[in-house]
Amino acid sequence: MDAVFLIVSALKIFGFTFLVILPLVAYSTYAERRVCAIIQDRVGPNRVGIPATLFGFKKDLTFFGLIQPLADGLKGLFKEDLTPAHVRKAFYWMAPAFTAAPAFVTLCVIPFGSAVTLFGHEIQMVIADIGVGPLFIFAIASLSVYGITLAGWASNSKYPFFGGVRSCAQMISYEISLGLSLIPILLFFGKLNLTDIVTHQATNGWLLLPLWNENGTVIHEGYWQSSAQQWLLLLPMGISFFVFTTSIFAETNRMPFDLPECETELVGGYHTEYSSMKFALFFMGEYAAMIVGSALIVTIFFGGWSLGFGLDTALLQTNGGDWKWYAGFIHLGAFLVKTIAFILFFIWVRWTVPRFRYDQLMKLGWVVFFELALFNIFLAALIIAAPHIGLLKTMLFGFPSLIVIAALMFFITKAAEGKRNVKIT
Repeated sequence: MDAVFLIVSALKIFGFTFLVILPLVAYSTYAERRVCAIIQDRVGPNRVGIPATLFGFKKDLTFFGLIQPLADGLKGLFKEDLTPAHVRKAFYWMAPAFTAAPAFVTLCVIPFGSAVTLFGHEIQMVIADIGVGPLFIFAIASLSVYGITLAGWASNSKYPFFGGVRSCAQMISYEISLGLSLIPILLFFGKLNLTDIVTHQATNGWLLLPLWNENGTVIHEGYWQSSAQQWLLLLPMGISFFVFTTSIFAETNRMPFDLPECETELVGGYHTEYSSMKFALFFMGEYAAMIVGSALIVTIFFGGWSLGFGLDTALLQTNGGDWKWYAGFIHLGAFLVKTIAFILFFIWVRWTVPRFRYDQLMKLGWVVFFELALFNIFLAALIIAAPHIGLLKTMLFGFPSLIVIAALMFFITKAAEGKRNVKIT
């Protein structure tokens, strides 16, 4: 195997994981505490810094408390590691790793920039550019449920066990909606390679912001001659975005879907019996999963690393259509800015929206999102097929069939819900 490829891959793994993602995980916890403090009219962490007074200075350098994550990490490492006598020790120790590891592995298929040319070698700004990126992410991310379930079961205690069972039911339920919501996007792009999806959006407009394409922007006549379908598809793509984003909240156990660790009912949930760094690994897994979810939303719906609005072509491409050697680094910055914006959105929702009841959570997943995502597939397929089957056939047969399907789904759901209510009473 090419030695250059191995060296570049190792550098990408080390650089993206240890110099970008791990600091982002650490400072997501800082951002969480600062944002919630602003929302609740508190101060938040603002003290931890460099103790300059130890070296003869008059004041310590606080840096707005930006070194707080480092202090938290050191605290986790040096805190007493207590393993209760009643736990199933082997699984108890494995569970935190099973929770954190999948979140970091899924990052390897997300493109974080366009190709960079250094010393005559073109370097793809993605660790593993595979052709089934979304499927790989779903397959690996779904393994994290084993960590949470094992943590609850191995703790050999009532409340952690309830948290593990809740998590298992919740994550399986919302994985269905998550997968179904992605099918309209894959129908539109016709491919599963995330790099190709981002490149398509850089040229033809972001999926939820199609304001430009190869024929110009909204102010050009040629744009409107080839953009009717893009604008019609905004409805199914908007529904996919809503279902996908909400399901990501549920998959990452974030408020208002944090029922597996609901402190009002389950003490601390599945990690009640954990302490020190094993306890911290659960939170690393949660925040890493939040970062992966944010990165995936940005990649699929908002152009990934693309600057958008035609700026990529105007500023970062040569006359031959190739990327300039430094374009990948600018795209990396754009990708991180978008991802951080969605991380802040996750945090804002957590401290704004109240927690669901568990029956509401399950009903939303199985009764609302499952049917909505399924209907959305038919809607997107009809709009994509309309140019091929003709406008008249679409109006006469397509939309009436869609209405019939929607009505059938609605009445079947209502009938099933009525039977459940009869059994309960």
